[in-house]
Amino acid sequence: MIRYTLRCSHDHHFEEWFSNSGEYDTKKEAGELKCPECGDTSVTKAIMAPNVAKQAAAPAPSCVTGAPGGCGGCAFAGQH
Repeated sequence: MIRYTLRCSHDHHFEEWFSNSGEYDTKKEAGELKCPECGDTSVTKAIMAPNVAKQAAAPAPSCVTGAPGGCGGCAFAGQH
């Protein structure tokens, strides 16, 4: 599945899901795409930013309990 942000000639933006990029082309050529706000069938793909997954940073390790002076016995001293 692929999601496109579409825009009609009246500058209304909306999203549609397609099985693949060819399905968008087929529906556009057949006039099957229309704006849900105004019904306009003059619809194009809007500029979109890619949806890239970001990996979360690993959490800092826990402080060593009972270390003299509290935290300070690890490489992350003072950072957590």
